[in-house]
Amino acid sequence: QVQLVESGGGLVQPGGSLRLSCAASGFSFNTRPMTWYRQAPGKERELVASITSAGGSTNYADSVKGRFTISRDNAKNTVYLQMNSLKSEDTAVYYCNTITISARGVKNTYWGQGTQVTVSS
Repeated sequence: QVQLVESGGGLVQPGGSLRLSCAASGFSFNTRPMTWYRQAPGKERELVASITSAGGSTNYADSVKGRFTISRDNAKNTVYLQMNSLKSEDTAVYYCNTITISARGVKNTYWGQGTQVTVSS
């Protein structure tokens, strides 16, 4: 079955950096776009960054442009989120996401368990 396992979260001071990883299994990773979302306490889940299947195109929320970089290694079935110049408002649980399409055209959405990122001095 499809599994997405995030790692790399933690406590970091403002201005610091973290690199999140999402290890994927159970589907053809190199054929699917991947997305990072985040959800802060009391707020709705929001898209942070996405990347196409081959990694040739990326998209970012305005709030993280220039600070975060999404990348993927299709040989390792892993997608990354490099987060630099972190701010307190980046504090959230970060989730990895993908949407698969079956041979019958049925779309299924999958989420990881999330990894907590806390930016605080």
